[in-house]
Amino acid sequence: MSAPSELTLELRESNWDRLGSEQFDILIIGGGSVGAGAALDAATRGLKVAMVEARDLACGSSSRSSKMFHGGLRYLQPNPIPQFGLVAESLHERELSMHTLAPHLVKPLKFIYPLTTPFFERIMMFCGFTLYDRMGGAKTVPMQKHFSRKKILKKIPSLKPNATCGGVQYYDTLVDDARHTMMVTRTAAKYGAVIRTSTQVVDFLKEGDRVVGVTIKDTEDGRTQNVKASAVINATGVWTDEMQNLSGATAKFHVHQSKGIHIVVPKDRIKSDSALCFVTEKSVLFVIPWGNYWIVGTTDTSWKLDLAHPAATKTDIDYVLEELNSRLQEPVTYADIVGVYAGLRPLVAQAGQENTEKLARNHEVARLCPGLVSVAGGKYTTYRVIGKDAVEAAIKDVPGQVAKSTTEETPIIGADGYWALTNQLDALASKYGITVDQVEHLLNRYGSLIFDVLSYAKNDASLKKPITNAEGYLRVEAVYAAAVEGALHLEDVITRRTRISIEYDDRGMDSAQEIADLIAPILGWDDATKEKEVELYRDRVVAELNSQKAITDEEADALRNQAEEARPAYVDDVDKK
Repeated sequence: MSAPSELTLELRESNWDRLGSEQFDILIIGGGSVGAGAALDAATRGLKVAMVEARDLACGSSSRSSKMFHGGLRYLQPNPIPQFGLVAESLHERELSMHTLAPHLVKPLKFIYPLTTPFFERIMMFCGFTLYDRMGGAKTVPMQKHFSRKKILKKIPSLKPNATCGGVQYYDTLVDDARHTMMVTRTAAKYGAVIRTSTQVVDFLKEGDRVVGVTIKDTEDGRTQNVKASAVINATGVWTDEMQNLSGATAKFHVHQSKGIHIVVPKDRIKSDSALCFVTEKSVLFVIPWGNYWIVGTTDTSWKLDLAHPAATKTDIDYVLEELNSRLQEPVTYADIVGVYAGLRPLVAQAGQENTEKLARNHEVARLCPGLVSVAGGKYTTYRVIGKDAVEAAIKDVPGQVAKSTTEETPIIGADGYWALTNQLDALASKYGITVDQVEHLLNRYGSLIFDVLSYAKNDASLKKPITNAEGYLRVEAVYAAAVEGALHLEDVITRRTRISIEYDDRGMDSAQEIADLIAPILGWDDATKEKEVELYRDRVVAELNSQKAITDEEADALRNQAEEARPAYVDDVDKK
């Protein structure tokens, strides 16, 4: 029988007791996409597994991507050599997620790649896209289609006439990264994984040269205890080096942090029937449809400052606007921007390599010493494979026979019955007294868990109303985030369980009080705590807005860190041994 997939406050407390009293086969450090993927892989093999996260699920890189599962078309370029294996693997995983594992969360997305020079570029792109299609890029979606300049300008009315001489249409996918990671984590819990957020690893337990567990700290109240495990997986992304140093083991690789920023603008500012992909001198610029908005990015620059809160600078935003506006008839301005976010890519670095564009996007797994495995690098798209590979390395230290991975055949919660429900939009809308658009919105966020979500509004019809000043979300979604999805703080709800923080120009400040009022009874907040949570969130927004006016990373970092952490006992820089 499977365990509950809910991440409730009550379960969080019992999991603390379990972590301190039970022996685990595998303990995973890090609640991002790779940690979640590893937890699901280990749990579905029948192993006794735990996963701890210092802050919130997907709190780092896994909530700050370009929101795509993509095949990695640009990795077919000689940079320095084509990465055929990575592209083939990515395309396989993209198809698997879109049709089997998470069809409610991963959606096909049509792209246009505008051409800028005649003849030669079209021939080169035809060859590249043909290879992409044959490697799996057109398995269940249409293959490449070429258009004339006239047709492209009709499909993308906002494009400058002199910005293109034609274009190529192809497909990738769209995903809410933070929601996907949370749902993978809940699926791992369903199969028995012990999950706990706000739980930071502050030391490693050793017997001789063997790692036998870790010391954890509750970042809400500061209490500590030891956790025993046959094997520990370090899946902390950009914190990989910090954890490796803390363990005292000799690292087999190190991680280079590459910052990528995105801006969010209203849909009416760019007229196009497709997502767009442009190649710049320094990065790839995507224009991704996101509900009523476009997400535009990204950049690719080194970052050596605060890992928890990478800051977007005015320089970063100017770059994105400049590249975007060089191609548009009507420029997008600062006044149009409703959201900005910055994330870090954990790239496996080679000695002497500093240009992040040249670093490979492959992942690395290394057994640093008996009982300790580190994993880093790779793409979000291949999270399942990365997690599987990490577990494969870790089970060498797990006694007994271990079953093979089954995650290729294990759908994420909410996937079961999703396709049937998409044919019942009108009936569901009538049954629950909400609009068809709201039903579709819920299905694409929760899948067949829609009934579980709406059950929280059974005795309170007001919860089926939109959140004031964040009308794209229902009030019940905030309640569900705190009751079931493991949100412990206001910022968890506004920035990751929903995307209010990047979808409204007030950055969620105008809806913060209402959301706090909704989740306070669930999380046991008194009035003082509720007031503090709202204050913390608003301070965070102000700090981010101030940092986005800075010119340098150093200035932006200092301004962003003026905001207090929501988790009072969290320490970003774990003391080095």
